[in-house]
Amino acid sequence: MQELAKQIESAVQAVQKRWDCTPRVGLILGSGLAGLADAMCVEEVIQYSEITCLPQVTSLGHNGQLLCGMLAGCKTVTMQGRFHIYEGYSPQQATLSVRLLKALGVDVLLVTNAAGGINPSYQVGDVMLIHDQINLSFRNPLVGINDESLGPRFPDMSEPYDLKFEKLAIRIARQQNFVLHRGVYIALLGPTYETRAEYRMARQIGGDAVGMSTVPEVIVARHAGLRVLGLSAITNVGTPDHLTPTTGHQVLEAASKALPKLNSIFQGVLQTL
Repeated sequence: MQELAKQIESAVQAVQKRWDCTPRVGLILGSGLAGLADAMCVEEVIQYSEITCLPQVTSLGHNGQLLCGMLAGCKTVTMQGRFHIYEGYSPQQATLSVRLLKALGVDVLLVTNAAGGINPSYQVGDVMLIHDQINLSFRNPLVGINDESLGPRFPDMSEPYDLKFEKLAIRIARQQNFVLHRGVYIALLGPTYETRAEYRMARQIGGDAVGMSTVPEVIVARHAGLRVLGLSAITNVGTPDHLTPTTGHQVLEAASKALPKLNSIFQGVLQTL
């Protein structure tokens, strides 16, 4: 835990040398969703490689840079690229970005991801508001000795995603006349896409979309007391009896179709802060 505290402090110092502001909002962008940062008024760009304790991104569609500036009138730090456990990082390493955001002053976290839709009503390009989550990666970033200065030993996860933000997001979607699903996101370890049997299992236990990220970040965010809004871009549909091969490039292309909807929701929610 002492080592984690040192890493957080080192990362904070590296950012504050370049951008000495206190952000209100943190934004983590998933695969193919880097374009969400285009709405920011960027004041500083910091490469992850300049923050020595942060891992480096290796996944397709993740730029690996920290954008500091304004979004919808709020001081914001955007992680343009995230870390995954399947890249070989520990759950603690994969979620260090959330610890950094909290230490910089963030109290609201927006998380996005590209996900496979397993609810039969979902279509490619749809957006799902994440209402709850299931951790089938069987990895938890809070395993080990707990640092009480970072959060409680047993954080409550009965409401991982902020209900007030959910209501706002639904209202914005209705006002702008686009479909916004509300569902459960299941995280698997990856990096393989799911088998037919795994899609069936995920649906049977209550999942609406599956992916390989987000859940560890949200666990840490709730441990740290952050309010969270999560959105999934549905990039492929997992119909077990009619599966077609999926590639990483196809996921990136499909995710881009959801950008206008995601941007509308984030802009609208942040304007209420």
